[in-house]
Amino acid sequence: MSQRILITKYNYNLTTNEFKSLISSVAQAFAEVPGCIWKIWLIDEQKREAGAVYLFKDQMTLDEFKASPLVSTVLSHPSLSNFNFRETDIAKEPSIITKAPLMDMLVASL
Repeated sequence: MSQRILITKYNYNLTTNEFKSLISSVAQAFAEVPGCIWKIWLIDEQKREAGAVYLFKDQMTLDEFKASPLVSTVLSHPSLSNFNFRETDIAKEPSIITKAPLMDMLVASL
């Protein structure tokens, strides 16, 4: 199975410092998500908008993540709203050329 990207976007209604503290407090839980190779946290302080880009090992682990209690907790958080989730495939060859952090793809291409 091929790796999958998940892109999320949402708004927060906390101060930026409070929001950064919140995401720092849950970062380890996201680091332990089975099948998630990495997560990049995104923030636009002016718009009070945040999100993430995830790399999952396959569609199955991405689907399991979306159905997890961790995601349910985030979606029901009273300070977060307007969630948008988008899944996509990876254009492997140009991503390797542009040094995307797709380590097992790099090894497979050698």
